[in-house]
Parts: sequence; structure tokens; C-alpha cells
Amino acid sequence: MQTAVTSESVSRSGFAPPVDATASASSTAGVSVGLRRYSWFVVGWNIAVILWGAVVRATGSGAGCGNHWPLCNGEVIPTSPRIATVIEFTHRMMTGGAAFTVLGLLIWTFLATRSRHLARVTAVASTLLLINEAFLGALLVKLGYVVNNQSTGRFIVLPIHLANTLLLLAALALTAHFLARESGFMNGSVEYRFLGLSIIGLAATVAVGVTGSLAALGDTLFPAATLAQAFAQDLSQSSPWVLRLRWMHPAASVLAGLFVVGLVWVSGTREDPANKKLATWTIGLLVSQLALGALDVLLRAPNWMQILHLLGADIYWVALVVLAARIAIVPLGCPGGFCKFGFRA
Repeated sequence: MQTAVTSESVSRSGFAPPVDATASASSTAGVSVGLRRYSWFVVGWNIAVILWGAVVRATGSGAGCGNHWPLCNGEVIPTSPRIATVIEFTHRMMTGGAAFTVLGLLIWTFLATRSRHLARVTAVASTLLLINEAFLGALLVKLGYVVNNQSTGRFIVLPIHLANTLLLLAALALTAHFLARESGFMNGSVEYRFLGLSIIGLAATVAVGVTGSLAALGDTLFPAATLAQAFAQDLSQSSPWVLRLRWMHPAASVLAGLFVVGLVWVSGTREDPANKKLATWTIGLLVSQLALGALDVLLRAPNWMQILHLLGADIYWVALVVLAARIAIVPLGCPGGFCKFGFRA
């Protein structure tokens, strides 16, 4: 699917006229190197928070601060912490740091860009998603959906939490991407191409993350001593449903991968050297994720392997989001069905 927004249709929709090349150059010049680098630092910091959250789950440290939030065991700073308390409290401190970094990105972006800049939209979305992230994290703690809790509510809230995390990471990555673009970054100066296919590919990848979170939780709650036992768990009607549905994660991974490869193939990415390079890296990350997933199964999902797999998934997700943005959101009137972008370091 290819949707184009022309200058005429943009004007009729109520947007301001397209931004010309001179305006684009002058506007981008106002985005400092410091802001562009800081935006990617925020992305990296949030990936670290995600990984440490996986450490909390894998080590069963989710109740390290008791049923208290935002306090930890009723204290601002725990005075006699256990190992689980240190792990959980560290995650909360990292999350607090993420809140300050995202808020700083929001303010800096609004100060450094003109109205209609797409980075403003994604910076606001990042802030709202971060607030929702904190709410969902607090909900898990207050409802006791941690450690060995096997209630149905946990299997509902956790996937929602993971989906929100991926959307937050996507919004942050898009903010960094739009701040680095020299053209086609203003609302009303872009057109949308292959938008439907891009959204399907991204949504399918979110489904991979959600099913992966359930599979990882099942591995944590119901560990198998051998690979044969793990397969027996998947096939047994007496097994918890979260184990009998583990097959959905690899199935979703393959399906999402096909959508991504299809997006790269039909979008003309091969004609743009910069997009081709990013597409090559993205496909490479996809293949490596499939390999890590298979290795994760063979090794019966040890904690270190789950975290390594999650790190690869986060990097792949960021690369895919940026690639989709470069394919689907292009400067108005680019010839030949694709656009060459200028990017600043």
C-alpha cells in the first residue's frame, strides 16, 4: 500500500503549506549536535532500563521493595537491603533517571525546534508513554504480580506493560531520527508511502515482543530440567496455558520477519544507498534474533541468554522503527518513489 500526500491535499487538510528547502535547512540548523546526541543517549538509557527490568524478573526480585511504591519497603532509601531489594531498587532509580531524561528531551526539543516539527509530536508521545509505563510498573507491584505470582491478571498486565515499553522506545527513536533529518521533518512537508505495510510490520513485531514476554515468564515460573521436558510441557494438556502457547512466539517471529522483508523489498529501499545499508543491518539483526531465539530454546532459556536475546530485540526494534520512518515518511515530492535523506551527526 502506498499513500501519498500532495501539497494540494496537505493544504486542504488544514496544514500549513509545505516547508521549502531553505526553511528546512534553517530550521534543522537550530537543532544542535548536543540535542541530537542527547536524544540517542535517552534511547540507550531506556534500553538499559528495559534490560535491568528483565534482570528483576529473571532473578525473582520484583518483590524486593515489598508492596510499596514509590517507596521501597516503606523507605525512601532502603537501609538494610537484601540482594533482591538492591536489584529492584536499582531498577526504580534507573526508571526515575529515565523520567528526567525524557522530560529533558521534551523541553529541549520544544526549545530547539519550530512548530510543526515532527520531533515535537514524538517527544510528547514519549512523555505520555513514560507516564503510562510508570503506572503499569506500579500496578504490577501493588497488585503483587511479581516473583512467582501465577494469577491471570499478571498474564494480562505484563504483555500490556511490554507493548507500552516498545511503543515508548519507538517514540524515543523517532524523536532522535526526526531531530537528525535535514529535510522532510515538518508536519505538512512530508508524504506517506507504504504506510499500511509499515504499520503491519511494526505491529507484528510488537506481537513478537508480547508473546516473547509471556514465553519468558513461563520459562521463569515453570522451568524445565531438559529440552525434552520443555517440549512435553508445550504439548501436555495439563500444562498451564502460558506454556501451551509458547509456540506462538516463534510463529509470530517468522510472520513478522516476512512482513519486514516484504517491506524492504517493495519499498524501493535498494535504490537508496543509505536506506539500503540500514535495511541490510535490520535484516541482519532479524536473522540474528531468530538464531538467538533458537539458541535460547536449546539452552532452556537461562537468565543470561534471555537478557542477551532481549538486548538484540531492542536494538532490532529501534533499527526497524527508524527504517520504517525513512521508508514511510519522506519529503514532499521526492522523485522516483524514494528520497535521499541528509542526516547530521
